[in-house]
Amino acid sequence: MRRPLVVAVAAVAAAAVTAAGGGGIWLALSDGAAPEARLGAIDRDRATGDAAGDEPAPSSPEGRWAVVADDSVFVGYRVTERFVGGLTDRVATGRTAAVVGGVTVAGDRITAASFTADLTQLDSSQERRDSALRHRGIETGRYPEASFELTVPIRLSDAPARGETVEVTAVGGLTLHGRTAPVRVALEARWDGATISIAGEAPITLADFGIDAIDVHGLVRTDDRATLELQLLLVPA
Repeated sequence: MRRPLVVAVAAVAAAAVTAAGGGGIWLALSDGAAPEARLGAIDRDRATGDAAGDEPAPSSPEGRWAVVADDSVFVGYRVTERFVGGLTDRVATGRTAAVVGGVTVAGDRITAASFTADLTQLDSSQERRDSALRHRGIETGRYPEASFELTVPIRLSDAPARGETVEVTAVGGLTLHGRTAPVRVALEARWDGATISIAGEAPITLADFGIDAIDVHGLVRTDDRATLELQLLLVPA
């Protein structure tokens, strides 16, 4: 009765060894996915200290806000890796903290937003995976950046109040792998005086960007759908 289970475990183990050695991409026996993006994970204290300087906090969120570098800031991906004919799945995440850009707030509207991420600094905690993505999948060696541009102003129900969490959908164009396609990004945002925190995600279909799923000897294959994730911290520009 236990033989099918033994065979399945052996197959998964074989896939891990083969995938690690044959092109060096994924290890099946550890699911090292990072936590999902969320507002509570953003370190606002850093910006209210060095990044914001000695300037008083704005009395309203109106104006231009720019991304500030921080360990809790990132743009990244979340994708399922499928092993050995569906015997097991693993979730992979990769993130880059090299993000620039910002938003413009005018009254009860976000009138502009644009961000650019350096994909050459994507880190998934698996060097083999990161190395493979330089030449396969998103091909960071050929397409080192991804960017998002808001195409429809976001109208809020009211002008944001300090400390209030606002849920919005940002509609815009995502440029990835040299192609631009429309995306809808579900966001949570909060203005805390000196900072604006933003966290969210958007489902994407890799084929929309000309990205092929990565297949390692038929043993490991990435899903054709992925999730764009982001955590951003902004200060007055």
